[in-house]
Amino acid sequence: MVKHNLAISFIFLTFGVLFGQKSFDQRLDTVEIIRMPTPSSQTGRNISVISQEEIEALPFTSLDDLLQYIPGVEVQSRNAFGVQGDITIRGTNFTQVLLLIDGVRINDPLTGHFNSNLPVTPDEIYRIEILRGSAAAMYGADAVGGVINIITKVFTASSPKDNDLSARILYGKEGLVAARQGFYLKQDKMTLGGGFNLAQSDGEFIPGKTVSSNELEGYNNFFDIKTVGLAMAYQLSDSWTIRGRTAYDDRDFSARYFYTASPLDKSTETTRNWWNQLQLDNINQYSRTSIQLAYKYNTDEFTFSPDFPSTNRHTTQLGQVLVNHFREISTNFSASLGIQVDRRAIESNDRGDHQDLHVGAYAIGAYQTDKLALTGSLRLDYDENYNWEFSPMINFAYMLPKLVFRGSLGRNIRAADYTERYVSTNLENLSPGRNLGNPNLVAEQGWSQELGTDIYINSHLTLKATAFFRQASNLIDYVSTNEREITGIGSLQDSANYLFAQNITDVDTRGFEIEAWYRHAWGKEIRINGSIGYTHLNTTNEEEIISVYISSHARHLLTTQWLFQNRNWEIGVNGLYKVREERGAESIDSRLEQSYSIWNFRAAAYIQKPIGLNFQVHNAFDVSYQDILGAAMPGRWFMGGLICQF
Repeated sequence: MVKHNLAISFIFLTFGVLFGQKSFDQRLDTVEIIRMPTPSSQTGRNISVISQEEIEALPFTSLDDLLQYIPGVEVQSRNAFGVQGDITIRGTNFTQVLLLIDGVRINDPLTGHFNSNLPVTPDEIYRIEILRGSAAAMYGADAVGGVINIITKVFTASSPKDNDLSARILYGKEGLVAARQGFYLKQDKMTLGGGFNLAQSDGEFIPGKTVSSNELEGYNNFFDIKTVGLAMAYQLSDSWTIRGRTAYDDRDFSARYFYTASPLDKSTETTRNWWNQLQLDNINQYSRTSIQLAYKYNTDEFTFSPDFPSTNRHTTQLGQVLVNHFREISTNFSASLGIQVDRRAIESNDRGDHQDLHVGAYAIGAYQTDKLALTGSLRLDYDENYNWEFSPMINFAYMLPKLVFRGSLGRNIRAADYTERYVSTNLENLSPGRNLGNPNLVAEQGWSQELGTDIYINSHLTLKATAFFRQASNLIDYVSTNEREITGIGSLQDSANYLFAQNITDVDTRGFEIEAWYRHAWGKEIRINGSIGYTHLNTTNEEEIISVYISSHARHLLTTQWLFQNRNWEIGVNGLYKVREERGAESIDSRLEQSYSIWNFRAAAYIQKPIGLNFQVHNAFDVSYQDILGAAMPGRWFMGGLICQF
């Protein structure tokens, strides 16, 4: 009852503030997430933008922690401080959301569980663009539920005007040290930027339990996360600019019950991710050509238990080449053409050694009048997993002075990753209940539709409402399957059940989103930014198959975040309320409660600029909860320290 009252009270308080303004001045924010610079109101899509100022001031300690308070985005975390989180949008699972850094895909070929291991630090980011709904016609596989594009300061075409240097450090319970630093320097034709992010703790102690006759040991949810990035840009001429970025992400953490509900699970995991990116831009008055090269090298060492030999080691590589050409053909028409080539490879003791080639080509055309904007996209993909696939999409926006009607229709595809195809297939005498890959999986296919409206109440307040639908076939998930029904795959025990990767047919998702976005400034001294959003989802499959991930999303999701700033202080608050399907695991005496509510707060005050005091509290009401069955999330966590902003 307390959780419900908190959520309902905040809705009334929020809308009381929102409707207190009466002036109007519609803003047109240009976004790049549809592969051409376009005002968001003309894209026909539901797109949100998180600015650099909001990223610097909101209460979060990792990027997935920041994203989970954006309307319509759900993050299913296994621990706090960015240890690991599955990002979902509109009821998709964590493999069906595409993440980009400066327009280049970062999704991990090994497993979607690593997609949020982002090799970018908060102080490097210029803005984050979130597109909800399918974008496969522009980006290909994985862009089923949405796209998140993280744009760094050095790589953006509209780079910041001012140099900056920032640093902050927080100390908290359980030996927590959380620190981050960033810099951006621009002089003449040269631009430099970079950052460092650290989160270390012994972790909360999770008490042991007695389950039947088994005694489960207590353990510490420890983590040690380090990320560092460095970028440079140089203007070769009036029209040519070259940019480069390298980054390294290192994570060592307790992974107990992250992937299983086995009483034997004492998992630990170490992942290392090296990211390199090079971009050459040619920008003229009416056109822009970008050539991008990227290379990702990732290692993962997973130990299920120190009590017996159980260590899996994986090395994955992802190389990419992307070429995109945008041209404004007339005042009413513009177009983008592009090609993408990527090569994926894995070496693994439990999955084997494999490699795949993917090639995609696309064309995007946009037509605009004073009131109507139409965008059409066509994409052809070749992948060694599914051969040739064709993905069309059309978006429209009808624009009135204070109102925009929008909609889209498109096809989407996604191929299985290396874990879904090969997990545990190389292991001998696989123990029951473990995940088992299926090399015979076919690609997921589906169609997505949405209709929505944006209402510009005034220059400060925007309301959004969107209804969306998705019909999917051959959706991939893990289903409890008896050994007798699995032929020719893995070394299995007689009559045992395994979570076997399968294609589930005819899965339908429908839902709606309601959002309010508020921004207001009184001169340069006082600012208020905030959002509140509600998402309702319903996913069904005709055969009513009980799977692991497809129905794990929240059916009701309420999120909000607010930022209050003046010259000498800033206050941030974010929170969420989630209702999902209740689940339990008797083997470890664990349960996902049907609902929970989480609130975080941050306050910073500058003693004498540029030095200030910084205070944060996560899970302020000390709620006991889990996002993933078995993976206990931390309780209330106080942090305090210093902040420096030049």
